[in-house]
Formats: sequence, C-alpha cells, structure tokens
Amino acid sequence: MGTHRESVVEAFDEFRQEIDEHHDRRERLIKISRDATNLSKKVIFLLHRAMTEESNNDSDPSLRVVRRGREKLREVQALYAQIRLEVQAERFWHYHRSSIARPPRVGSNMANWLAYMLNAFNFRYIEALGFAHYLEHGTLVSYEDVQLSLSDENGVPYFTLPKEDYLLGLSDVTGELMRFAITGIAQKGGRTRAREVCAFVRQCKAGKSRFTPYVRELSKKQAVTSQSLEKIEDAVYAIVVRGSEYDIPPDMLDDLIAQSISTFSSTTSAKSRLVQRDVRSGDDYDDEI
Repeated sequence: MGTHRESVVEAFDEFRQEIDEHHDRRERLIKISRDATNLSKKVIFLLHRAMTEESNNDSDPSLRVVRRGREKLREVQALYAQIRLEVQAERFWHYHRSSIARPPRVGSNMANWLAYMLNAFNFRYIEALGFAHYLEHGTLVSYEDVQLSLSDENGVPYFTLPKEDYLLGLSDVTGELMRFAITGIAQKGGRTRAREVCAFVRQCKAGKSRFTPYVRELSKKQAVTSQSLEKIEDAVYAIVVRGSEYDIPPDMLDDLIAQSISTFSSTTSAKSRLVQRDVRSGDDYDDEI
C-alpha cells in the first residue's frame, strides 16, 4: 500500500514539474514574441523614415537604408535563436497554430493568445524582411531566403517556417509598399517608383489568389491587399492624368507635384485647425448658455 502511494505521489510530482516547465517556457516565449514584434515594427518605421529623408538628397538611397534595416533585423534574428531550444521538435507545433492570424476573443485561454503572438511574431518579421528585400532588389523575398535568415551559421534552421506564415506575412508587405509608394510620389523619381510598386503589388495579389482556398485567413489578407492596390492605382492615375495636361520636363513636373502636395497639406492642416477652433468656440458658447 505504501509503495503504491509513493508511486502515485512521484507521478504527480512529475506532472507538476512538467506543468511548471510549460508555464515558464510559455512566459519566456511571450516575452520574446513581444520584443521581436516591436523590433520588427521599428525596422519598418526606420525603412520608411530613412527612405523619405534620404530620397531628397540621394538618387539611390535604398542600399544604405536597407543596410541600416538589416542591422536591426539581426537583433530580431538573435531573438529567434533564443527560442530555438524552447520550440524543438513537436514543441513548435504545440505553441503554434497557423489558423490564428487575428487576436483571439476576450476570455480565450492563454494557449490561443500565445499561438497568436507567435504567429504575429513571424508575420511582422516577414513583413519587415520582405519590405527591406524589395527596397534592395525590387523583387519578392523567397521562402528559402526567409528560412535561411532563420538559421544558424551552419544553415541549420531554428525551426521549420510554416508556409502559411510565409504567405500571410507577405500579404502584410503590400500595405507597406502602398505607404512607400504614396508618401514618396512627390519626390524625384516618385512617379516612376509608384508605377513600379503598383505593378508589383498587382502581381503579388494575382499570384497569391491561387492559394486562397488552402490557407485560412488569406482571403481576408487579399481583401486588404486589394484596398492597398486601389489606393496606389488612384494615386498613379491622378498623377498620370494631371501630368498629361502639362508639356514640361519631368524634373519640373516633379517640383510642381511636390509643391501642389505641400500646398494641399498646408491647406488641409489650416482647415483642420479652424474646425477645431470652431468646435472649441461652440463648446464655450454652449457653456455660457
């Protein structure tokens, strides 16, 4: 009887130890996921800001900007190296769910939240890497390149990147390309660059449409990509139509577009301040009444 009791106690001690290890591992993964997601977002902001600032002074600033971005991406890759021991073998699939691409509902268990954070971890990294790759090469980053970036110096992957994460992450790149094309359209060479981005995003949307029936959440990502493509097409269409009205050299047209956008932005800001002042005045009037 005593031996049986001791064996039961030992079994439950092993269960307790396994559960404690699971919770500790989960906390470490959550922290790493948050840090990596924030770093990837900072890389994207860095690329946008640097391209906007340096395009005015350099005819081809992309290489220098991408170099700065890739230095930051190495920090994210170092965080991936930290989770290598945490997600060995089947552990990765235990903490990862390819179907979770949106935040779970309030009240969902921690397993769902952790799976979402690991997915967001991959999505943001692929988005930042894909954006940097396009700025440098003008092409789509391949699955092999992404997997190689998540490998050690010997080429051994930290884990096998799910192809669903790769496709969903690439869908987020199109949103950054839309911002890149529109914000830089007033700069020198911005009109040509916007056309190139427009054609590239259109090809990406068409290429990923064949995978929509097989990857959950991809259809919703495709809808967002369609909205981004529509915004780029509207901007390019407006520039082409208005540009055809002026028989002037391209450099002068770039200056004219930049001046027009600057004037529009100033007017919009002034109107916004007037509206805010009128609202405050109306509030004061209501208080007096």
